[in-house]
Amino acid sequence: MPQKQLTAPVQQAQDLLQTDAFIPHMRQVARCESSLQELSLMWRLIESSAKMNCPQEALALLPMMAATREGFEQLEQDLVHSMVAQAIEGVRRGLHSQAQHLMDTLVRNLYERTADVGFLATDVLLCRFMAELDMHTDDDKAQMTERLLAYRSKYTVYQKVLLLDCEGYVRASTQEGGALQSGPCRDPLIAQALQSQSFVQAFGATDLLPDQSRGLIYAHRMLSPVTQMPVGVLCLCFDFEGEMQGLWSGRRSDAAHESETSIALLLDEQDRVLASSDVHWIAAGVQVRSRKNGANQLWIHGGRTYLVQSARSAGYQGYGGPKGWRAQIMVPLELAFGTHGHSDLQEVDAVVAQGLLSHAHRFCPPLHAIRSAADTIRRVVWNGQVMTAGKQADNTRLQAVLEQIGETGARTNEVFTQSIRSLYSTVLATALDDNRLLTRLLVDLLDRNLYERANDCRWWALTLQLPALLQTLKEGNAAENASAEVCELLTAIHALYTVYQQIMVYDVSGKIVATSLQGGAEDVLTGRFVDQESLLKVLALKGTQAYHVSAWCPSALYEGAGPTYVYHAAIRSPSGELLGGIGLIFHAQREFQAMLQGVLGSQAEHRAEGAGSRQVAYLNRSGVVMSSSSAQMLPGMVLDLPADMLALPAGQSISRAMAYQGQYCVVAVTAGSGYREFKRSDGYEEDVLALSVQAFGPVQGDAQAAVWRRNTHVQSLPSATSTTGASMEMATFFVGQSVLALDAACVLEAQSAAEIAPISAGRLPHCVGTLARRSQGAVAGYVWVFDLGALLYGKPLIRSQQSQVIVLAHQGLKLGLLVSDLEGVARLDARQLRAAPALAHSADALVDRLIQANGGDLLIQCLNVAALVQMLKAPAPVQVAMGAATY
Repeated sequence: MPQKQLTAPVQQAQDLLQTDAFIPHMRQVARCESSLQELSLMWRLIESSAKMNCPQEALALLPMMAATREGFEQLEQDLVHSMVAQAIEGVRRGLHSQAQHLMDTLVRNLYERTADVGFLATDVLLCRFMAELDMHTDDDKAQMTERLLAYRSKYTVYQKVLLLDCEGYVRASTQEGGALQSGPCRDPLIAQALQSQSFVQAFGATDLLPDQSRGLIYAHRMLSPVTQMPVGVLCLCFDFEGEMQGLWSGRRSDAAHESETSIALLLDEQDRVLASSDVHWIAAGVQVRSRKNGANQLWIHGGRTYLVQSARSAGYQGYGGPKGWRAQIMVPLELAFGTHGHSDLQEVDAVVAQGLLSHAHRFCPPLHAIRSAADTIRRVVWNGQVMTAGKQADNTRLQAVLEQIGETGARTNEVFTQSIRSLYSTVLATALDDNRLLTRLLVDLLDRNLYERANDCRWWALTLQLPALLQTLKEGNAAENASAEVCELLTAIHALYTVYQQIMVYDVSGKIVATSLQGGAEDVLTGRFVDQESLLKVLALKGTQAYHVSAWCPSALYEGAGPTYVYHAAIRSPSGELLGGIGLIFHAQREFQAMLQGVLGSQAEHRAEGAGSRQVAYLNRSGVVMSSSSAQMLPGMVLDLPADMLALPAGQSISRAMAYQGQYCVVAVTAGSGYREFKRSDGYEEDVLALSVQAFGPVQGDAQAAVWRRNTHVQSLPSATSTTGASMEMATFFVGQSVLALDAACVLEAQSAAEIAPISAGRLPHCVGTLARRSQGAVAGYVWVFDLGALLYGKPLIRSQQSQVIVLAHQGLKLGLLVSDLEGVARLDARQLRAAPALAHSADALVDRLIQANGGDLLIQCLNVAALVQMLKAPAPVQVAMGAATY
């Protein structure tokens, strides 16, 4: 026997066990399962009662009841399993998004540290200080401490900046007022840095931070300006604890419920906890098992069952972070489904919700399949009601069975609607959360990236060679050598910090006197001038902490490169005299694209199969696209988004299901809020929004009518009730936004419109094909099918999954009518009937009676079957008056 046949039952058993394990923690699913089981039992009881009490009278009904029961039992199992699977999938994707967000954010931050340590280790004053240690006075050491503090004040991510000699003694640091470490550092990091031409990173206990149990340090050797031999090591002590607390705080503001019911961990290569969002839950240093293959596997830790997701960073600019580090999010099973994965559909526009549901086959095949199965059972029940119409007579036993079929059928429709709505809510909530978290990650990455740019310009303005060059030029002295040295320095910096188009130095007139020559590129900017507005802003800057960022627009110095920011800082002499400035032309279009595409790429493999296409973008408050992942949202375009999304408060997120650009979409927006002091307390204001648009399918023209049909029900009288003693049974159905009725005695059955074979019918008006009728599994004949919408209103019906064909018979002729949906078979009082208003030339009007149903609130049009058959038998189209249209 093939292996697949052997393993299928095992897999099914495992799925059932998984479902049974999760249901007790999903109250909504448990309630649904209970209702479905109750209904299944009711159908069994009705079938058994009919067999025992009236077997002959109910003979025609028994196949219908058996088909209903069998279909119901299968649907019950599929529906519950799908509800559990979608709830788990929602949690899994949410956990993974959080873990990926955490890891990507941290690694991109640490990447900047690798560039910082490489730059600062080449600072001429620092290297000269280390090369001439024996010649320094106390004033020299104080000046060096002041310089290190000036650097650290630009980058608040560092706890300490340390200079160590080759023996490991600390020679200068940012530790003000305190004695330097007396003994040599024994950390292997120092020896590794001296032997390496690149940076070295280390995490753990170190005597460089004696007051801390551990630290994350980036080190780089320093070379003598004269001999180019190693003279020491520069160490940047990253504020690891502060950074992780910032990430935990951001997580709390991002999703309050998730942060309270789950725990976020940073793990090393040995699965040891490096940082925890709640040390009272799981403390740092604890050994855990990571879960890399999905969150649907239950895992027990410390006597508690968890769902878990881990994520590694995909890396940034070739840097993957410390080896083996990954983020892990864990949620206890009993808390995982409390409120997660449920979207109140009352908050979603009903037409949008219905339209999205029409595309369920794309974004959630199980939901589509379950809707189809439910529609099949509804049709079976409807057919059963048609079959029993007029058969009650005086047989009270059969009458009781028929009443139970009607009541249970109505209850079945109600439970199906509620259950499918619950499944739909879970699926939609997952999409809403997924897109919201994605935009949160995008703005976090952007804010942190631009924070570094604001720091870079101020940090590099302290470089000794820059004011020296500007001072020489100011004094009118020859500066060819100094200019070449500065260009070489800027080129080296540019090689470390690849996010810029150009780095330039200019004098107080705005004239560019030096640029980076990355990759040997020709210097085309020297001699040109920076824009006057930026120059005036730079000349007005106060102190070394101030900086200026140009408005978002194309740079005149780099035409054709697209809009960008230019970061400026003033360059001053040692005495504080302003000599000019440094400008960093950010490579915004490339870097923004890298962030957008990087996030899309990291999320793509964890999106549901068949989920809609997604576009992401950065916008300003006016809805102007700054950068996007889509050719449909080019930079400079203004997007027509709701005003509340564009006016979202800083740090807030919103996600919404809506019709957008002709598609049903989930649209999410997050407003950036800065990072550390950047855009928060440093005086710089520039709001940027991240947008995610996930499209699921085109807007449906029939969605409004479908909502109306879903909320419209014909009230039926009890079987034995009639105020006049006369009653009638009418088969009711929908055509667009109209309720129509046929005498149930004329109706044979209903079938799905999907069964229509599109065969040409020659001159038959409004014929859409043929339909096969079956008996005991074999084809018993065919009927022509006519579009009732086109017949009545002159407009073909929009076909959907709910479209049906009603087969009727009159005087030996059978035909099918294409309708929008079925409603039910209603028992109505004869007094509810009214003759339809007569129109000119309407002797054979298709609608000859009107029914005032639901207490007069609903008007039902009754079809004249004889007139309909006569019209369709005519050799040529007959002129029939109907409403405002004439045929």
